[in-house]
Amino acid sequence: MDIKQIDPREFRDALGQFPTGVTIVTTLDLRGNPVGMTASSFNAVSLNPPLVLWSIDKEAISYEAFMATSHFAIHVLAAGQEDLSNLFAQKGLDKFDGINCRQGRRSVPILPEFAACFQCDIEHRYDGGDHTILVGRVQDFESHDREPLLFHGGRYKEIA
Repeated sequence: MDIKQIDPREFRDALGQFPTGVTIVTTLDLRGNPVGMTASSFNAVSLNPPLVLWSIDKEAISYEAFMATSHFAIHVLAAGQEDLSNLFAQKGLDKFDGINCRQGRRSVPILPEFAACFQCDIEHRYDGGDHTILVGRVQDFESHDREPLLFHGGRYKEIA
């Protein structure tokens, strides 16, 4: 049986045909500094118990912080928050400079605006190839009636 070689760029482009929401995940590093990154790999797992998941690239600058933490917050972004998504997608910047975050559970930074926010404790970590899958048990959440920020085909989209 022949195994087809999959071109990573073509595979990524094909995955881009599935529209996703856009999130920012935050935590604190071992020194207590805020850490955050943009992620589109968010999904619900279970209602009872309340579980969600997201995945992080093993090469991400914030990878060690998320591997060392026992908690995080996932912010589902609303339409119009493209600039915030782009900021948290960049490397090497103080992403929290000028952002008036409040402290959530266990002092995790909570962004001032979002469509929904889930404050979680780590339930499981799973190897997922070049990513690690983090499953969080939701301990608290907030939800606002806002249109979501979507990502499809390599671009931000809004519901038409």
